[in-house]
Amino acid sequence: MSVTVAIIVGIAMGIVFGFALEKSRVFEPGVIVGQMQMRNFIMLKVFLTAVATGAVVLAVLNGFGFVKLQPKAAAYAADAVGGLLLGAGIALSGACPGTTLAQIGAGYRDAFFTLIGGLLGAVTFSYAQPMLAKTFLSQSGPKLTFGELAGVPYWVGALVLAAVIIVVLVALEAWTPWRDEMGNDVDGDLPATPSPVHTGIHVQPVE
Repeated sequence: MSVTVAIIVGIAMGIVFGFALEKSRVFEPGVIVGQMQMRNFIMLKVFLTAVATGAVVLAVLNGFGFVKLQPKAAAYAADAVGGLLLGAGIALSGACPGTTLAQIGAGYRDAFFTLIGGLLGAVTFSYAQPMLAKTFLSQSGPKLTFGELAGVPYWVGALVLAAVIIVVLVALEAWTPWRDEMGNDVDGDLPATPSPVHTGIHVQPVE
């Protein structure tokens, strides 16, 4: 694949991703914080849908020999510590690396601070990485896939994973329908005070 084609494909995928992100409202701080507080599950549903879709697509491509898997070694300690730090940052800021630019585009001014903090964190990590490489965080396991652990071809394991995720999604949607989870307060707005015009209440001015 040439550099030009790679750039065009990347831009096209970015447009599709941004469109899906905006329509699903997963970029909104209230949705993100609500997921962390287990008040709504829109974010989880969207992410699980993406994983299931990716598993099916990759299973087809790998099964027909169009792509070759390149698994990375599992760094259990680094994944655990990094996951905790990332989760804490997401819960506090109401944003994640993939949604910060979308929030800026939508007019969330505090997202600029999240972006600056993320850039500073990346620079800090680049300087600390040589030191961290000498600690237990650098230890990693073998390069294994779920299919290899289960003793089945990758495409079989991927399709089974997608089927399990679909069952979970159906159960989640039956428990908390997405229409019930959407509302004025989903992006952090406080419930509006009923207007006297709408309630029919006559308000007597105070002299």
